Amino acid sequence: MSTEQPVGRHAARQTVMIAAFEGWNDAGSAATGALEHLAEVWGSSPLRELDPEEYHDFQVNRPMVTTGPDGTREVTWPTTTVAVADLPDRQVVLVHGIEPSFRWRSYCRELLDIAEELDVQTVVTLGALLADVPHTRPIPLTATTESPGLQAVLDVEPSTYEGPTGIVGVLQHESAARGFQSVSLWAAVPHYVANPPSPKATLAILARVEELLAAPVPLGELPEDAEAWQHGVDELASEDAEISEYVQQLEEAKDTAELPEASGDAIAREFERYLRRRDHGPGRGGPGQGSPDKG
Repeated sequence: MSTEQPVGRHAARQTVMIAAFEGWNDAGSAATGALEHLAEVWGSSPLRELDPEEYHDFQVNRPMVTTGPDGTREVTWPTTTVAVADLPDRQVVLVHGIEPSFRWRSYCRELLDIAEELDVQTVVTLGALLADVPHTRPIPLTATTESPGLQAVLDVEPSTYEGPTGIVGVLQHESAARGFQSVSLWAAVPHYVANPPSPKATLAILARVEELLAAPVPLGELPEDAEAWQHGVDELASEDAEISEYVQQLEEAKDTAELPEASGDAIAREFERYLRRRDHGPGRGGPGQGSPDKG
């Protein structure tokens, strides 16, 4: 089983599991969008699928019928996939699932059994929630952990939330109970633009993952997508006086609070991300931004 040790540049090579789930925990599909992006740019390879019969109500999450290139009819079942990406200094296990309909404890046990098989030390869960935040400001990103070592090293607080939870909260709890280090990252998506995709929130999650793992994440066209998304919401808001006024109120509330994005620590983190991307750019022994290779 794992021992308490920090993540990222402070630790020797280790295996990290990153998990995101469609459904209640995935406002704007921001969390699963981040996981899909990581799987693509890190060149992950499929490892395993969980049996959907065990965990899903197919009247809630229905299978999809498609026609293959050869005309064969195929049925794709809603399930949870586990893939592996080999980075230069670590292995990353990527879990993309749909929040199960039942047997949550068995579901978490099966995922954590796989984590033990792969010698995972840290489990990172990704989530996104709808919140009263303006789309024109940086997306708020909350990180929590119950691991005292990570609280000190990463300057992360324990969660104080009490209330209904989803599979992300249950998996984080079960991970800590099994002895894994566990960290949960949550992006706040403006509730008035809840429909997916939400590239700006996905970008915020990826920035925190990059910082947490001290591994560069090629962003490809995602920054341009996030900018286009914001401009699109700007146009929609300008056409509705009530929404425009509401966004202005949210902006004023946000601006009166201390912005962590302007803090010295945040500026230092952004500079570190720039250096990592520069050192792993073309001609420096690694892929550049937008490369589909592992980086």
